Amino acid sequence: MDIHLNGESRYLEKESTIAALLQELKIRSDQVAVEVNLHIVDKQDFASRQLQEGDRVEIMSFIGGGAESSLSVTEA
Repeated sequence: MDIHLNGESRYLEKESTIAALLQELKIRSDQVAVEVNLHIVDKQDFASRQLQEGDRVEIMSFIGGGAESSLSVTEA
């Protein structure tokens, strides 16, 4: 079965769930968000959500950090 994974074609030898795909890719499910066909899938559904031929899967990892900003409050 062929799917599109993060914009690239990927062949899966058998039917697969999101959880199985993440395990195959050695990706921890608690550190990512997964979108299938433009719909975000709840983590609790990863094990039951079957992937289908032609599905468009996006796996997004969480990245911490960012710029520090200062907040100033002025009294009136």
